Amino acid sequence: MAGIDGRVPDGATEITTGQVNRVWYIGGREAYVLKHYSDPARAANEAAALALLTHHRAPGPRLLDADVKGQPAWTAQSAVQAQPVPADQFLDDLAGPLAAVHAIGGTHFGRLAGAARHPTWRAYLHDRLNLYTTTAPDLATVAAALRRDLDRVNLDIEPRLLHHDLQPGHLVRTTGGLRFLLDWELAAFGDPISDRARLAVRLRLPSPQALPAHRVTPADRQRLDLYWRLHLLADAALATDPAVRAHALSSLLAHPDRAL
Repeated sequence: MAGIDGRVPDGATEITTGQVNRVWYIGGREAYVLKHYSDPARAANEAAALALLTHHRAPGPRLLDADVKGQPAWTAQSAVQAQPVPADQFLDDLAGPLAAVHAIGGTHFGRLAGAARHPTWRAYLHDRLNLYTTTAPDLATVAAALRRDLDRVNLDIEPRLLHHDLQPGHLVRTTGGLRFLLDWELAAFGDPISDRARLAVRLRLPSPQALPAHRVTPADRQRLDLYWRLHLLADAALATDPAVRAHALSSLLAHPDRAL
């Protein structure tokens, strides 16, 4: 899009919402959202996700331009004129957009860009466990139990696009009723059930089985429970919010013998 160079133009409105990145709304004939990133890897990943969504005409912002090697790294995204879906309608409204996203296939497992690619989903999950135990050695016992369970589960799946940060506020609805998913920094290729497990963690549900589902097999439930524990471990090890870390740790310790 002509005229976009990553710099904040006069008259831009900052819409940053407490995250480490800074975001502005730029009005005009074709309004857009400019995002500056503190982590270039996240910029690269979101740019790749938005490009994929744009190609497939999926329910997300269009990528207008980007420079993931800039100082700072940035993306320019189409402005979505919409409001967050109310919490009591979130799960119902999420079903359609999420199905469209999960229909998009990938060529590898893990982040789309800015990180190592993995030939299998199991290899990606093992890599995540290694990161969690390196960051939080005191959680090594919990991670070891998850690693044993991980190796007992059938993970022979095809890579599908995951949002991997589903939560209220990231799903919006236009006045015309269209639903869009925002904020794709953590997008990955993997098992769609992992998106459901991460959502259960974000909603602080006592169990991932509390999420409504149709035609769920015992194997699906097994993977859902495993991914839920993995996402809790991620929060316990990496979350910057002390309250999030404390909740994740207490949830993990409440199920020390939750075997598959």
